[in-house]
Amino acid sequence: MAKKAAIEIPEGMGTEVLLHACCAPCSSAIVEWMLEHGLHPTIFYYNPNIWPREEYEIRKEESKQHAERLGIRWIDGDYDHEHWLEGVCDLKDEPERGRRCEQCFTLRLIVAARKAKALGLKYFTTTLASSRWKSLEQIEMAGHKAEQTVEGVAFWAQNWRKGGLYERRNALLKAYGFYNQQYCGCEFSAHRVQQSVPSKAVLRNQMRDAKRQHAGLLSQMSTDVVARLGKSLSDANIVMAYWPLPDEVDIRPLLTSLLAAGKTVVLPKVTGDETMELRRMDSEDDLKEGAFHIMEPVGEPFDDYDSIDVALVPGVAFDAAGHRLGRGRGYYDRFLADKTRLLKVGVCFPFQRIAWVPTDANDVTMDKIG
Repeated sequence: MAKKAAIEIPEGMGTEVLLHACCAPCSSAIVEWMLEHGLHPTIFYYNPNIWPREEYEIRKEESKQHAERLGIRWIDGDYDHEHWLEGVCDLKDEPERGRRCEQCFTLRLIVAARKAKALGLKYFTTTLASSRWKSLEQIEMAGHKAEQTVEGVAFWAQNWRKGGLYERRNALLKAYGFYNQQYCGCEFSAHRVQQSVPSKAVLRNQMRDAKRQHAGLLSQMSTDVVARLGKSLSDANIVMAYWPLPDEVDIRPLLTSLLAAGKTVVLPKVTGDETMELRRMDSEDDLKEGAFHIMEPVGEPFDDYDSIDVALVPGVAFDAAGHRLGRGRGYYDRFLADKTRLLKVGVCFPFQRIAWVPTDANDVTMDKIG
């Protein structure tokens, strides 16, 4: 854990501080340190730079959930991406750590300073200073511009990588299975990442390694995913689902609860080298091992596709735009290709959400990621 002498609390700051946070992973070790040192942070999530909107919502929701888990006040800032673009548009061709980044930090920290003043908090700081990819000098300059712009508040310029906090961040990332990206959030940074996206084969190997690294956490992660899915499916009457393989999100408890609630559950059954169909599942006793060692229903085919409310679709990796990487055989893509009215929900572990999934013309996009 962090050494007490590594980070100094400003004299006269008191116990209340506003923490501008960009995501749960970057704030986790900072919040833990603050709580252990008698501070009470208010998390302010203000990141209109994040693109696309789906990516913003993923990061926002996880930040909010983590704050609720710790019992910390969490405040949502506005997602005014167009206004942010206007503020940096003249700098779009700047490199990473260039003037665009400094302007981005300044715009966000001025809003954070205003929020601190509105809440009656004297000091504000930011998790931006926890990232090794960002310039601490630029962040400090932006913070001081913000305090000069907003009278009555002060910027706590702190290197949140010190005292073991960066290592602790990485440990907490694994412990909580946080969703974590390799780009800051804006489209300019995302396009840089897109240019270095690995092939599908390489990405599948990377995800296989990631599952091994998270092996001890997969059960709890499945429980968390199932809890969220259960809430979102409360109004669904007919659900297309899947019987999980050992390395997939275990939705079996969800299937049991859906059946107990009188819902209709249909599962895929492989019928050929390139085709699959749906069959109704009434209980686990209706299943037997089929293709690829997947348990499949043995009942009559179900072909009333227009009546299905939601389709739960497993995958190897997903990105915020809904692009899905499957196992490479194309069964789901072929089956879902002409079912445009069907609400498709990708189901995965947090670490399977990545910045960019390589896609082909035949790949079917998910409507949301569960």
